[in-house]
Amino acid sequence: MHAVAGLLRGAAELEVTPRGVRPHRLPAWVGEQFPDGQLQSMESQPSGVRINLLTTASTIELVTHPTRIAYTGVDRPRGRIDVYADGELLVRDVLDGGDRIEVDLATGTTAFHPGEPHTTTITGLPPGRRRFEIWLPHNESVEVIGLRADAPIEPDDTPRPLWVHHGSSISQGSNAVAPSEIWPAVAARRAGVELRNLGFGGSALVDPFMARVIRDAPADFISVKLGINVVNLDSMRLRTFVPAVHGFLDTIREGHPGVPLILISPLFCGIHEETPGPGAIDPSSIGTGKVRFTATGTPGDVTLGRLTLQVIRRELASLAERRSADKNLHFLQGTSLYGETDAAELPLPDDLHPGPEAHERIGVRFADYAFNGPFQRRRGHP
Repeated sequence: MHAVAGLLRGAAELEVTPRGVRPHRLPAWVGEQFPDGQLQSMESQPSGVRINLLTTASTIELVTHPTRIAYTGVDRPRGRIDVYADGELLVRDVLDGGDRIEVDLATGTTAFHPGEPHTTTITGLPPGRRRFEIWLPHNESVEVIGLRADAPIEPDDTPRPLWVHHGSSISQGSNAVAPSEIWPAVAARRAGVELRNLGFGGSALVDPFMARVIRDAPADFISVKLGINVVNLDSMRLRTFVPAVHGFLDTIREGHPGVPLILISPLFCGIHEETPGPGAIDPSSIGTGKVRFTATGTPGDVTLGRLTLQVIRRELASLAERRSADKNLHFLQGTSLYGETDAAELPLPDDLHPGPEAHERIGVRFADYAFNGPFQRRRGHP
């Protein structure tokens, strides 16, 4: 059984467990400083984390133990493991087994159901040395128990530019089918760069500690997508939001003064375009098998500085203009990645998160914009 610690990419730290190692996307000090259950759950789901290796093996087996959150009566697809060989998708393996934490939305009760490990098998490979990239699930936590192969395994240390991206559940991959098909993964694969995904469901809240994580992380380019979770949680008013974003960017610049940085405003989301939060699960969807979301604020009410997506887009554009002395700061309206026309063609399945085709479209559009524009001048630099 091969040790995997030296093969993992895109994780901040590895937690040693009785079974193996669990990748974490945030350093432990964040949880010690602010032990928020939502954030801790999301950061332990290895969205964007890969196992990179070189081998001549004809058979490879990866053993993992998944842990997932399930909702009683709700159909939620299982996580997947994607295996690429020399850049081509070879295996897409749907997880089974593992532990299940089941939440009853009607009663609020939680039950734990233990399960067995899962084995992903790649076999029948023809002779030759290949570069493998194994994408871990974006929507389930996993403990990596071990890696077996019938030939020696080496780390793939091919230098590639590093892109650090921070965003919400959309960036983590909600409603995407597979880990290599979340929009940041689509963009990273298209551009040939290494991804560190700091997209966290419900947790892109302009937190100072997140800015410090980005400040201290190696990065050749950085993007931050802010706004939707602030509206979802109804966590700020205009007076606090704008200074908080300034402070967030100032902190990043302490560690990366000249790195190209793209500030992205929210994608189109009809329920929150003109209606403040908080967001909530639509009660009428409970028991239907498909959760949908709704905005509970008053449509059109932006008094007392209440925030909608339209207000946030306006204010982020103004903020970026006032920071024009920073020639490496670039502003991208999220509606250019997924706008109202896109929503008519590819509706949000749950009224909040894009579906698989929309993730592909967003990733392609971002890659074409960023890596042929703001990020282009640093391409090819390790």
